[in-house]
Amino acid sequence: MVSEAFAMAGGAQGGQQGYEGLIMLVLMFAVFYFLLIRPQQKRAKQHRELISALKPGNLIVTAGGIHGKIAAVEETTVSIEVATGVKIKVNRASITEVKGDA
Repeated sequence: MVSEAFAMAGGAQGGQQGYEGLIMLVLMFAVFYFLLIRPQQKRAKQHRELISALKPGNLIVTAGGIHGKIAAVEETTVSIEVATGVKIKVNRASITEVKGDA
């Protein structure tokens, strides 16, 4: 009687399904890592390098769409000259693109 119940429950295959579930979980994590996590980390690294390389005279674009020339660089902020004699201060992290040097 016990052997019939064991056979009906698929006793020998029950252990295999555990490994299949684990393999699928690892596979799903690998897909998420290579499609979502890794590219995001790469973009964050590129942005950190861009922020650390800022210097006066660079033409930049901020996240808000302001175009200007860097007048002064401080530890956490940057002074941007948007017109002759008009300077504004923005956070360094809000700079998204360096167009080149003036």
